[in-house]
Amino acid sequence: MEVSCKILRRSTHSFLQNYHYFTSTAAFLAFPFSASILLSQALVPSPSSLLPQIYSRLRTLFDAAGFPSSSQLFSILNLKVSQTITSSIFTLPFTLTFLLIAKASVIQALNHHKPTLPPSFKSVLVLYKPLLHTYFCNCFLILSANATSFGLLFLAFSFFERLGYSSPSGLILFMSVAGAVLFSVILANALVICNMALALSGMERHGGYLAILKACLLLRGRTSMALFLALPVNVTLAAIEALFQFRVVRPYHIAGITRPCVALEGIFIAYLYSIFIILDTIVSCMFYKSLEAITWIGHEDKHLFRIEFPDEEDTYGYMDTKELP
Repeated sequence: MEVSCKILRRSTHSFLQNYHYFTSTAAFLAFPFSASILLSQALVPSPSSLLPQIYSRLRTLFDAAGFPSSSQLFSILNLKVSQTITSSIFTLPFTLTFLLIAKASVIQALNHHKPTLPPSFKSVLVLYKPLLHTYFCNCFLILSANATSFGLLFLAFSFFERLGYSSPSGLILFMSVAGAVLFSVILANALVICNMALALSGMERHGGYLAILKACLLLRGRTSMALFLALPVNVTLAAIEALFQFRVVRPYHIAGITRPCVALEGIFIAYLYSIFIILDTIVSCMFYKSLEAITWIGHEDKHLFRIEFPDEEDTYGYMDTKELP
């Protein structure tokens, strides 16, 4: 807990030290992505969106897998997964461009320590390529985490159905709650690994599945610390999304039109969302810097190893581990 608080203080100090750069260049680069996220939350519930189709397909899949369709928890889980998929499809172009470019600009600023000038296109492009490669690998990791969660739930419910507990009972309710908790834990750990992999890709300028592997090694035994560091920013982002729904979306549904003052307030809320995305990137980079010197494999033999990424000219690519002196 003490180390996590120190990392948060260092991240806040770095943000305030380079306040003008992070609140101007980096924040405006992330602004289109932030606006797309907030707008997707308003467009997802509409009947013309993909949400009803995705929701019905997932419900059919859950019913075929033997999940209790009458369970309120699985109905909520189905709805949240459907909303996440729909929102991800809507924001994907902005994620692959503006979000990754904003993260690249922040990481470059932290590497050079003096971000007095806007980053050149070439320098950002150097960091953008490994970030893009790692992001695609992160997508497969998230899909694998969801598939693993649903696979475990399928096996559990199939086992208890064979025992004769298919009818609604207290055991089924307990299994539903346990399944929701298991799904949340697996997904939270996967997201933390993906976040660290992106920061690592930018700091070391190497992306792909090797970045995810090294992120797993860095977070080994420190998952609780990573979750604690991610909690404040994610809670704040969720609060900003709720504020946008209350101050912008709700008046629009009531009045049927968007007033200029409400539109300006929506722009300010999207800018605030961008600021915390920048803060989240800074926290991830500071967390990586605190762990980069202590990467190891195996605690029993007390031998330290490091992972070496393949060189750019190596067309085949390999992973090498060397014992540190």
